[in-house]
Amino acid sequence: MQTDKVSTADVAKLRKMTGAGVMDSKKALKQARGDFEKAIDILRKGGKKLAARRADSAGTEGVVVAQTTRGETLGFMLSLNCETDFVAKTEDFRRLSRDILEVAVQKNTLSTAALWDEKLGDVPIREKLIAQTGVVGEKISVDHFSRLEAPYVGYYVHSNDKIGALVGLSKRVSAVREVAKNIAMQVVAMSPIALNEAGVDRERVARELEIGRESAIRAGKPAELADSIAQGRLRKFFKENALLSQAYIKDNALSVEKYLQSMDGDLKIVAFKKIALG
Repeated sequence: MQTDKVSTADVAKLRKMTGAGVMDSKKALKQARGDFEKAIDILRKGGKKLAARRADSAGTEGVVVAQTTRGETLGFMLSLNCETDFVAKTEDFRRLSRDILEVAVQKNTLSTAALWDEKLGDVPIREKLIAQTGVVGEKISVDHFSRLEAPYVGYYVHSNDKIGALVGLSKRVSAVREVAKNIAMQVVAMSPIALNEAGVDRERVARELEIGRESAIRAGKPAELADSIAQGRLRKFFKENALLSQAYIKDNALSVEKYLQSMDGDLKIVAFKKIALG
């Protein structure tokens, strides 16, 4: 079809192929004289120009989505980021986040870099996001991606869709879905930096000890007591920041480790992943 006239059906077809808006699709088809391939290239080029201009923009809004597969032994979670809450709330944006997640699930994608190269339909995801940037006028990107495999994987995404967590457990137990969700909620609410004390970076431990010593000396404590005071503060730091040591959010009388033991004496947390916008 080589014509300046563009039918409503052609515009709808191009929109379905690219996700572009009505006016952008119509303009691209007119410029391409009805050639769909050329129209797609025009939209992509327009998106690339805008993406280049928006490259340094902060994509602090968006949505976090998660899903499990393979009998809940494999979990995926990602954030699709944009610049404003207005765009983040649109159904097109949310549908795109779910579509990208489904690609990751189907392809068993291993990393963020690999995800950008996967295809959504016939278009690589990186190209799809560039085109979508041209459509909405904001930087659109997958800023975070996590994959977790364990004997059981559960997840929780907070009601605002801005923060979520995957949790891997060592085995299936009674009410395992509820247990995994509760631990994922703990991760979202309390932001642990490691599973246990041993998992905390040694440089971070040394820094906390040094801060503890300096604080004790500034408070007028004798130098010979500074080390023991610093060790006490480090224990408090571990209790607040290591997941197993944290007070369980649904029963502060229990630590997370004690909560797990109350459900099954041999149940362990294999790993956890958290994604948050902003």
